Amino acid sequence: MDIYAQAVLHPYLTLFGISVILALRKEFSGRSRSRLPLPPGPKGYPIVGNLFDMPQERTWLVYNEWFKIYGDMVYFKVFGQGYLILGSSERTNDLFEKRSTNYSDRMEPTMLIDLMQWQFNMAFLPYGSWWRRHRRAFHEHFHANAAVKYYPIQLRETHAFLRRLLVTPENLRHHIRHTFGATIMDVAYGINVSEGNDPYISTAEEALYGLSQAGIPGQFLVDFVPILKHIPSWFPGANFKRKADHWRRLNIDMAVKPFEHVKKMLHLGTAGPSLAATLIEGLPNEGGERRAEEEELARNTAAVAYVGGADTTVSAVQFFFLAMAMYPDVQRKAQAEIDAVVGSNRLPDFNDRQALPYVSAMVKETMRWQAVSPLAIGHKCSSDDEYNGTLLHDPEVYPSPEEYKPERWLRDGQLDPTAQDPTVAFGYGRRICPGRYMSDNSLYAMIALTLAVYNITPSMDDQGNPIPLTPEPTSGMLSYPAPYQCTIKPRSYAAEALIREHNTE
Repeated sequence: MDIYAQAVLHPYLTLFGISVILALRKEFSGRSRSRLPLPPGPKGYPIVGNLFDMPQERTWLVYNEWFKIYGDMVYFKVFGQGYLILGSSERTNDLFEKRSTNYSDRMEPTMLIDLMQWQFNMAFLPYGSWWRRHRRAFHEHFHANAAVKYYPIQLRETHAFLRRLLVTPENLRHHIRHTFGATIMDVAYGINVSEGNDPYISTAEEALYGLSQAGIPGQFLVDFVPILKHIPSWFPGANFKRKADHWRRLNIDMAVKPFEHVKKMLHLGTAGPSLAATLIEGLPNEGGERRAEEEELARNTAAVAYVGGADTTVSAVQFFFLAMAMYPDVQRKAQAEIDAVVGSNRLPDFNDRQALPYVSAMVKETMRWQAVSPLAIGHKCSSDDEYNGTLLHDPEVYPSPEEYKPERWLRDGQLDPTAQDPTVAFGYGRRICPGRYMSDNSLYAMIALTLAVYNITPSMDDQGNPIPLTPEPTSGMLSYPAPYQCTIKPRSYAAEALIREHNTE
């Protein structure tokens, strides 16, 4: 090795040595600080712990195997940092609901926070006053009663979705993503996105892909050895830094550009109504530090609405179309209910929801059947705690969890108030997603209006046989169904006429 190479490598070998020392210090300080019994889990190695046990693909499947071996609480360590995985609704409810004060803090992954700068998203903020201010600002505009004001936008964009599906049903995934991107861009920024490859939506897609990849536990070593973040991007083996640089630029564009656009439109007097416009107009008039802080809060609030609305519901709707192609009896029951309540002369709207219990049950079942965020976001314990003892697929709560079965939410033909609601899809305790009401409304509109006018069936092979379909979720913090084919056709000429009647383009 030449002198130059030694000079380059020396500081980074030193960094690695320091990281090992810190891991050992964390390991032994943890042992001396607490003698509370720990749940069982896989046996690790000295220093690195369970680093080599961390799965890179479909992580939740590995966790499910661990639950079978060790029970519904599994504990493991990586570089001295302890992790607890919960595998039952009872365990999760006890910790995140009943002990939410101690379990509402957040892990702060180095890749996501320090390198990719996702701290504008309150989902990743540590528990404290700054997080509470974000939560209050968002909740003010998206609580159950406030979400009603977005009905017209949601219906308009769903009508447009039905029309696009009529023209190019083979572009289902693009149409779904465009629909929810257009909805939330209007709600958050008052921006009408273009029909094609809109730059705002494209930026969000790439940024959220980065989030999905970096959010997988164990995907990047820097999360376990934070000191590695100081390695320069050009250094051999530092591909994670190059990825982080790319994703960080996308994150900044996603959060800043549409917000600055609204500021400009307000200055020109041409801004339409939106969340961002309301927040900007409410900023203090004086400049200085307070103004800058309040503007950052406003920008973050709008960006969080954009991120949440542009992705999680997209995944749920993709799984819904797959479920309809796989479960024709469910589809027919829902269509019969819609026909009986709404008729064939108009499309359903939100006023019909109370009279459509089976459709409402489908909304719940769609959120339960395939979790859009199977790994959730890690909580952090604020202090040592003692506790005695894949949630939406817990067979103790949901018998035959792999089946898409809306009937599990019904009793005597109405929604069963005693059924455990699938709100765990939106998180737990003080960290539950505050945008869940708008997401629920969007999913209802998509299910009710689509089934009112379309039949969804499996595609056929060359021999005229249905192509088998199975749900195969992708890996990542955000999960989508693997590509699948289905056939989407209007239920009748009258249904097609109804679609064209609501042409908003």
